[in-house]
Amino acid sequence: MEMQTNGTQPASFNVITVEREFGAGGTAIATRLAQRLGWELLDRALTTEIAKLAEVDEKAVSRCDECVDPLMYRLAKVFWRGSYERSMPVPDRAFDTDAMVRLASEVIRKAASRGKCVIVGRGSPYILRECPDAFKVFLFAPRDFKLRYLMENERKSEKEAAELVDTIDQERAGFVRRYFGKEWPHRYLYHAMLNTAIGVETCVDVILQTMKVLETQGAATQVLTGICETVK
Repeated sequence: MEMQTNGTQPASFNVITVEREFGAGGTAIATRLAQRLGWELLDRALTTEIAKLAEVDEKAVSRCDECVDPLMYRLAKVFWRGSYERSMPVPDRAFDTDAMVRLASEVIRKAASRGKCVIVGRGSPYILRECPDAFKVFLFAPRDFKLRYLMENERKSEKEAAELVDTIDQERAGFVRRYFGKEWPHRYLYHAMLNTAIGVETCVDVILQTMKVLETQGAATQVLTGICETVK
């Protein structure tokens, strides 16, 4: 595990963002975290909320989930908006990754303001990079572990699992590069990076213990700052 401790930590974390490699079991770990803490899990629920705001089917949102629109689509959209018919609005029902990111940012910031939630992916650690009470974790695993996980838990064939592992993380990297200007994963963004081969419950335990350590450091820092201010 890698742990970042740069900067002043909050007295308590109120949000956890879970970024993950595909097949590393991130959803299972996020679900268990939410259960252990009694917090809201925002994974599929994010897709539902975004679809509701955009007034589109959830499948349209899922197609844009953490990936970049195909080049030809993006070129066509630019052409449409730059043509002599530019005064004509793009149809309200048009939904693409640009729209998804805009709405996801809105939904994620609102959820963070409410607190007590575990947010999975969708650029959440980048969207909440300035949020002091958000604990950010990145989950990864060896390739053979991810293939086995997908075959056992998602009922994928070895060929299907290999194709998904080889392509989806590339799409996520492209998504982060395009919309947040960073290489994925941007290691300095996270409080911890964990190899999920150690097991779901062990990962959850480590995450919760790390949060407690940083919260203790944050509380101590705040007390010390208060004493210094009083002395002044």
